[in-house]
Amino acid sequence: MKEILAAIAALDDSDADAADFAALPLPESYRAITVHKDETAMFEGLPSHAKDPRASLHLDEVPVPAVGPGEALIAVLASSINYNSVWTSLFEPVPTFAFLERYGRLSPSAARHDLPYHVIGSDLAGVVLRVGEGVNAWRPGDEVVAHCLSVELESADGHDDTMLDPQQRIWGFETNFGGLAELSLVKANQLMPRPRHLSWEEAASPGLVNSTAYRQLVSRNGAAMKQGDNVLIWGASGGLGSYATQLVLAGGATPVCVVSSPEKAALCRRLGATAVIDRNAEGYRFWRDEHTQDPREWRRFGARIRELTGGEDVDIVLEHPGRETFGASVYVTRRGGTVVTCASTTGYQHAYDNRYLWMSLKRIVGSHFANYREAWEANRLVAKGRIHPTLSRVHPLDAAGQAAHEVHANLHQGKVGVLALAPAEGLGVRDHETRARHLAAIDLFRTPAAAPVAGQPVGSGA
Repeated sequence: MKEILAAIAALDDSDADAADFAALPLPESYRAITVHKDETAMFEGLPSHAKDPRASLHLDEVPVPAVGPGEALIAVLASSINYNSVWTSLFEPVPTFAFLERYGRLSPSAARHDLPYHVIGSDLAGVVLRVGEGVNAWRPGDEVVAHCLSVELESADGHDDTMLDPQQRIWGFETNFGGLAELSLVKANQLMPRPRHLSWEEAASPGLVNSTAYRQLVSRNGAAMKQGDNVLIWGASGGLGSYATQLVLAGGATPVCVVSSPEKAALCRRLGATAVIDRNAEGYRFWRDEHTQDPREWRRFGARIRELTGGEDVDIVLEHPGRETFGASVYVTRRGGTVVTCASTTGYQHAYDNRYLWMSLKRIVGSHFANYREAWEANRLVAKGRIHPTLSRVHPLDAAGQAAHEVHANLHQGKVGVLALAPAEGLGVRDHETRARHLAAIDLFRTPAAAPVAGQPVGSGA
């Protein structure tokens, strides 16, 4: 690893030499964050909020996987925490080993992924070390980020939109050898150029959430947002919401940001949003009890939105909390509008009054991550300085369990980063001129006003 780090450090002063990087010796093993197959029952009987990722996530030394055709081995400088890594650490809704076993039955190559440990993580920024047979677009020494869509594309179904490939999986969640590690194995068609004005940890943080928000809002596969739209964003200062807020503003639409504290409301305003609702301060309770929703609260919420938009309902709702908010989301969407959902962090069983859907010609659109083109376009916006990282804090690899705990307990703002091979924060910036122009926006979530807010309830949707 020392030789690999030295070669990467030399990139500060010279262009990458593919032959030199290809000649670097690979270690036999590397450090990685894992869950263990023999521990999947460790949280049985506990409610989700009582499960602790710090107990289930391990820092292990694992063998380096062989690089197959169409693949690339990446030296990972930094990664980040996404909610799928939290789910993995809690073994919810099912242990991810079921995904690995199913994938392993697909082919001898896929069988490499079916192991008694799972290296997790669905983001990375790093440097290509090896490429497999048939890889022509990338070479050793290239500085890259990776999106998390893994596809086989042997079925015709995936050739219009690769997210429809029957063998579509999320790398580091439904496959092994993820990004919370010193090395990672990806398919070459997951790679994209690293934004050169960002540090390693900054470049690693947008991938999954920025691409997810792009497909939900901007793509024709999602809500096809247009200028002038009003867009309701749940959890607008969080990992997904902070990128959604930026995309809405950059696209000439108006975000209506829903958060759960004054600090988070202030962050949204600093991003440029003017319509902000602190749902805790205003006391919204969409459920009277475990089984009964409260339509009066839906109406009160809709009236508050119209106060902020000059009397207009929202055209689009970016949904991800799920059960707790879905009934309200369907209700407040304008006639002919769209609720686009990508997750259910408060529960998968959604309930809503269908009269407000069918009689007002509203649509519910399911959206899951993004295809390669959508991820590329989302990354291009970051590289151009139109969309900025929302990194709030960074942990070393051996504290990834703590980082996942902060996301699980909603103690974070924006994204929580993890250093892998990078020895310190702030390294890897190549384009200092572009960085200087955007430094305030890049550091927005790192300032004291954006410090984590303790005590927010799990699953608050913010």
